[in-house]
Amino acid sequence: MSSPKSLPPGSTIGILGGGQLGRMTALAAARLGYRCVVYAPEEHSIGGDVAAGHVQGAYDDTNALARFANQVDVITYEFENVPETTVAECQRHKPVRPGVKPIHVAQHRLREKEFFRTLGIDTASYQAIRDEADIAAATALPGILKTCTEGYDGKGQVRVADRAGLAAAWQKLGRRECILEALVDFACETSAIVARGLDGETRCFPIGLNDHRDGILRTTTVPSGLAPATLATIERYGAELARGLDLVGLVALEMFVTRDGRVLANEFAPRPHNSGHWTIDACATSQFEQLVRAICGLPLGPVDVLMPSRMENLIGNEADDWLRYLADPTARLHLYGKASARPGRKMGHVTFLKRS
Repeated sequence: MSSPKSLPPGSTIGILGGGQLGRMTALAAARLGYRCVVYAPEEHSIGGDVAAGHVQGAYDDTNALARFANQVDVITYEFENVPETTVAECQRHKPVRPGVKPIHVAQHRLREKEFFRTLGIDTASYQAIRDEADIAAATALPGILKTCTEGYDGKGQVRVADRAGLAAAWQKLGRRECILEALVDFACETSAIVARGLDGETRCFPIGLNDHRDGILRTTTVPSGLAPATLATIERYGAELARGLDLVGLVALEMFVTRDGRVLANEFAPRPHNSGHWTIDACATSQFEQLVRAICGLPLGPVDVLMPSRMENLIGNEADDWLRYLADPTARLHLYGKASARPGRKMGHVTFLKRS
């Protein structure tokens, strides 16, 4: 049953950003009877290809943002590097879910780590690196130096072994405000993807094991095989983060599980996440449908695993193997419609289903 705050099918969802996450959100929304309008700086976007409308405009163009907002009933974003001022401007016109706070925290790595700590979510040791004095006092070594803003899929970060390496890396990154994170001796990487509805209900998707190479997620395997106590901690951290952000929508929290069994938060994204793509084919509700349900005030969907799966990203020219995947009865192929491949670019993904 819908609540008085529910947006009924036939309503229009605005999506800030026109990439693959917006594309898959628009496809899920259409299945439930919603229209989507994409806002993006580009004249053409792969999200706009499958949406009912596309508004082109810079993220600081207040007139274009108002024109976009006037066409929709609720607004969400498909990546966390949409400027905070853009989200605030949209919020003047229509509800934006998840809203400004998750963007504000997620866009600054030091702020993000400190927010984790306030919620009782454990992290690796870290230090702010803003000047030469911070470098001289650094103790979180060996570690990874990351810019506090921007940077994703391994960009904007350098592994360092000692203070001399740290000083050189800071110069390489443009002497910007950075965070130094101590290296973690982890047994595996994982993520919790949590939905939170308008009524405050939270629901965590089943946990998968993530494998990264060169800073890019390559595979997610579900179920994870992790111990029940570890899974409980991972899910609790995800739910605490969703509540702490007062979020309506989805949040993905990436974590390390150490060899001695601790769970340490790495970073979060207030949107659908690459490690949740398996849910399209192997879960009772996909992460994209769950986002639509949450921001429209609908009941959250069930998250039962329909069958074990392994999702693989298709990077660059790997997507050229599409015919082989289509011929594999265990494979479910998803291509994003990007015009050209290049190294490190996510062109699609394939989910392999393991029938029991």
